[in-house]
Amino acid sequence: MQAHQHFHFVLMGRYQLLSLVSALETLQNANYTAGQELFTWSIHSSGPTPISSIGTREFTCQSLDDIHSPQEVVIVGGPDVAALEDPKLTVWLGRHARRGVRVSGLTTGAFVLAYAGLVENAAVTLHWQFRDAYREMFPDHELSPRPFVGDGTRCSSSGGVSAIDLFLGFVAEYMGEEFSGRVSESMNYVTLQQVQQVASAEASARTRVKNAPTVAALEIMESNLEFPVTPPQIAAEIGVSTRQLERLFNKHLGQSPKRYYMHLRLRRAYFLLTQTKMPVIEVAIACGFQSPGHFAKCFRAEFGLTPTELLKSRVS
Repeated sequence: MQAHQHFHFVLMGRYQLLSLVSALETLQNANYTAGQELFTWSIHSSGPTPISSIGTREFTCQSLDDIHSPQEVVIVGGPDVAALEDPKLTVWLGRHARRGVRVSGLTTGAFVLAYAGLVENAAVTLHWQFRDAYREMFPDHELSPRPFVGDGTRCSSSGGVSAIDLFLGFVAEYMGEEFSGRVSESMNYVTLQQVQQVASAEASARTRVKNAPTVAALEIMESNLEFPVTPPQIAAEIGVSTRQLERLFNKHLGQSPKRYYMHLRLRRAYFLLTQTKMPVIEVAIACGFQSPGHFAKCFRAEFGLTPTELLKSRVS
């Protein structure tokens, strides 16, 4: 046993508490397994101590100015994408990143890395609810479908317990795979970890449906939200008849391909409206609607209010 490593956690507004605790518990279990303090950590913010995702303040945050010569910086993101663009934090991260410091983002932390210009050619991942907004804002960035990305100096996880996998990887890097496996066992995490390795950060029906043709059809739909294709085209692509495609969707998803496709497009529209500053007309086009009136009608049928009414309700 040797390396002592310190992690600096930077909390954003309404940071996801589960991600933070998952990371801290992994480090703490590594210390417990070793019988000595291998890893330490401190909690920081660029301003006043933020409120967590459950509305409480569990940690008193130190200032960024208290951090000197960091090696591991972990950004714990929250749901307000606009608030993740923090000029003070951007400058601070840029200064340290130039020295080769590893910067990791949990949940929506990838936005912070992107705002700071730290992503470059690295792949990142983040919580599934924010992936469409990220694609619209940073179309040239590689967005990984995996629940965590642990290679190089830019790492990320998609939220929740995927932070455990990311930090088990860090433990393995510092202490070896065998030791990391023992830490995983101490957390009763072996089975969950194996599931996570093959899981996707894209929280769609593809993660639940086991029928191969249906999964293939869903992949086509999810890849063509801006320029929708027709059910007959999808059926031909996966090698089934249109009628068979209808039967598969009704059996496995309880609705027609057309209806489910519309649901996917409107879900994307909802996320873009609530997570970005895109005008309604641009959101409509990005989700495959050429007519604003048709978009508003379909959106109301799905969510009970028009896109404009949704935006007004969030301001009031």
